[in-house]
Amino acid sequence: MGLNRTVAAVFGVVYLIAGLTGFILASPLFGLFEVNALHNVVHVVIGAALLWAMMSASTAVMTNRAIGMLLLALGVLAIFVPNPLGLVPIGGYDIFLHLASGAVLAGVSLVGSSELATA
Repeated sequence: MGLNRTVAAVFGVVYLIAGLTGFILASPLFGLFEVNALHNVVHVVIGAALLWAMMSASTAVMTNRAIGMLLLALGVLAIFVPNPLGLVPIGGYDIFLHLASGAVLAGVSLVGSSELATA
């Protein structure tokens, strides 16, 4: 299994578990991350999308890039607006988590693009 598929699988499991755990544990999740039901649903959807994406290298590259860019944008947005429209708390420690996750996913997708081009 290639790098993008592996990263999609690992991040998919992590986001899926975080989303499901958020429904079970009271906020803040693990004492650090403010979550609510909508936030948990978003984590479950991201996790499921990444797990689906691991089925092929090209899908993993595209999905890692799209979700990576989305998480980077959310991380930057949260610096200025920690709870957009009062719907999803994305400030605090979530900023660093989203920026780090986004950087890894987007970065790995760039490596994957060159791997696919040379294959």
